[in-house]
Amino acid sequence: MKHKFIVSGGGTGGHIFPAISIANALKAKFPDAEILFVGAIGRMEMEKVPAAGYKIEGLPVSGFDRKNMLKNIKVLINLLNSMIKARAIIRRFKPEMAIGVGGYASGPLLRAAAAHGIPTLIQEQNSYAGVTNKLLAKKAQKICVAYDNMDRFFPAEKIIKTGNPVRQDLFNVPPKSKEAYDFFGFSSDKKTLLIVGGSLGARTVNQSVMGHLQALAGSEIQIIWQTGRFYIEEARKAAEPYQSVSLLVTEFVSRMDYAYSIADLVISRAGASSISELCLLAKPVILVPSPNVAEDHQTQNALALVKKDAAIMIKDIEAREQLIPKALEIIDDTNTLQKLSKNILLLAEKNSAERIANEVIKIIESK
Repeated sequence: MKHKFIVSGGGTGGHIFPAISIANALKAKFPDAEILFVGAIGRMEMEKVPAAGYKIEGLPVSGFDRKNMLKNIKVLINLLNSMIKARAIIRRFKPEMAIGVGGYASGPLLRAAAAHGIPTLIQEQNSYAGVTNKLLAKKAQKICVAYDNMDRFFPAEKIIKTGNPVRQDLFNVPPKSKEAYDFFGFSSDKKTLLIVGGSLGARTVNQSVMGHLQALAGSEIQIIWQTGRFYIEEARKAAEPYQSVSLLVTEFVSRMDYAYSIADLVISRAGASSISELCLLAKPVILVPSPNVAEDHQTQNALALVKKDAAIMIKDIEAREQLIPKALEIIDDTNTLQKLSKNILLLAEKNSAERIANEVIKIIESK
């Protein structure tokens, strides 16, 4: 019998990479399995999933607009249409199981699956559960999580701690690889600071760098500054007077494996996927949680590490003043770097995608 699975969710790289990793793990166990993705029309998954070799169907679903209530009339109509379409997909594809990774599309799809008696599994990436997953948990067979104390949100008997699946290609390059230094035109004799704000960029992080370019240029370190596409022009202009081989300003880092390989310290937002990667790679990090996310979950993600002395957190509102001075202080302090590296590695959850795939198998076998 050919196995059939639906994987649903997306919206950001943080949801899409785990979803693709889970699909790949299921494919490794069942090479002839049929896997269909269901995403939200117009979101990143509609492009990234086919690029990874999987079929995807889109629902016209979007989030509620908290600022303009009138716009929510259209949101509700789209939600209704998405629920009708999700039921049609379930009836036509007849999956054995539906897996939700969070994001707009997973709500209608997993509800439709449960209504048709199809078992569901949820993967919650954050330390503070999203509204959609809390609602879906009632009908789910299993809830795979990455943090402790998630029984605040979900029934304890359904929870299994698997960690978040991450991009496997990041682990192919050893630390301090000569290849990686050469790729960026950097020297292995100097320390390297990696600044990342996600694919679109992070305004506060970029402004913090722009406000301290003189201090960065005057330091003895090398800097990879990934601005994201919205901020690249402004960043290049600001960096012009300080141009040197030690300062790389780029919209996008095409080889994150190389960037992580040589980074002595990372500045990052506190998205769940980024944190999982940093744990597995044992990277000292300063986290600047984004304030523009549901339920302020990035602050909760960051605090889970800070409490275990595994990361430094600087609030978004304080970053413009404090972020770069703190980074320059820490990157020079070998003892702190070693302590952060050791402690963050203790939180790493290995083989997450495979562990989630094993839970899927247990559920379909128990049927």
